[in-house]
Amino acid sequence: MIYLKQHDTEKGRIIAMCDEKVLGRVLSEGVREVDLNKYAGFYRGELVNSEKAAEEIGDEKFYSANVVGEESVKVFLKKGMADQGSVAVVEGVPFIQIFLIE
Repeated sequence: MIYLKQHDTEKGRIIAMCDEKVLGRVLSEGVREVDLNKYAGFYRGELVNSEKAAEEIGDEKFYSANVVGEESVKVFLKKGMADQGSVAVVEGVPFIQIFLIE
């Protein structure tokens, strides 16, 4: 299951997706750190399966995306919203961070 939360901002939509099993953890490896405990509220939205997550994020343009965990990353890649080159890994957990600069 995936936590999905979409934030509407003046610059555009921010997509936050996180696998249920990693929310609440602090992933740290070298200089990379993904704090899913301190920022749990940013991700903790509706708990959905991968099909519902894909449907909810749609195909519209977004300003930023923070996607953490195997299931969440698979959904994002399958939708074509990022490519494999956008995926980083920390403590064996894949994640994608995208910021669109105009």
